Amino acid sequence: MAASLIRLHFHDCFVNGCDASVLLDGSDSEKFAAPNRNSARGFEVIDAIKTAVERQCSGVVSCADILAIAARDSVLLSGGPTWKVLLGRRDGLVANQTGANALPSPFEGLNILTAKFAAVGLNITDLVSLSGGAHTIGLAKCAFFSNRLSNFSGTGAPDATMDTSLVSELRSLCANGDGNNTAPLDRNSIDLFDNHYFQNLINNKGLLSSDQILYSSDEAKSTTKSLVESYSSNSNLFFANFVNSMIKMGNVSPLTGTNGEIRKNCRAVNSLTEI
Repeated sequence: MAASLIRLHFHDCFVNGCDASVLLDGSDSEKFAAPNRNSARGFEVIDAIKTAVERQCSGVVSCADILAIAARDSVLLSGGPTWKVLLGRRDGLVANQTGANALPSPFEGLNILTAKFAAVGLNITDLVSLSGGAHTIGLAKCAFFSNRLSNFSGTGAPDATMDTSLVSELRSLCANGDGNNTAPLDRNSIDLFDNHYFQNLINNKGLLSSDQILYSSDEAKSTTKSLVESYSSNSNLFFANFVNSMIKMGNVSPLTGTNGEIRKNCRAVNSLTEI
């Protein structure tokens, strides 16, 4: 579940800031936004953690802080680095499905992705390091990459920046049109948090378009390509930059002081009688 818990923290912080809005149920739930629907997972894990924490010290630890800690521990337990998580976030009172629909997408170009990261105070280095950290473990559904396998962008051919043997393998995987079949994001290093993701990009074996464009696109030549090359040969540099970027992302517009609340149930705001 490690990759999914990292993703929940990412999808939380990019919408309304790091306020656990992604965990709320309801008609405007972010869980039903296109980037999350039938793909965001790990909610039951967060519920279990929250229940255990509430049993020990009720009303003290926010769901937003739990998301940040769970992401850090998921990285560590997958072989990656650790860091001190800044705490004190409070939980938001509203979800934002419209905002969640505008999360960075695997189908978007580098310029758009860069702008979306910049909108929450994250730069090019953060984009590359967080992409690598999020996609060095875990799986992606065919629905998120099958557009690269034929008639890519109306060319009538597969994405030219994808290794031909990988194209053939993925075509077989996705052949029946079931967009729910999955492939590893980091081919040949599925469950280990390492810098192999960047080596794959150099070999045209990035699974998502939004991964491969960090190395192969025209825009990458003057922006992200050099970072991919550096991280591919220097795991210590990648780890250090990833840690810095995770701390930065975890500090996107947090609610503190008297803003927000400490939810007793991560799926719902507290009732008026509990506030």
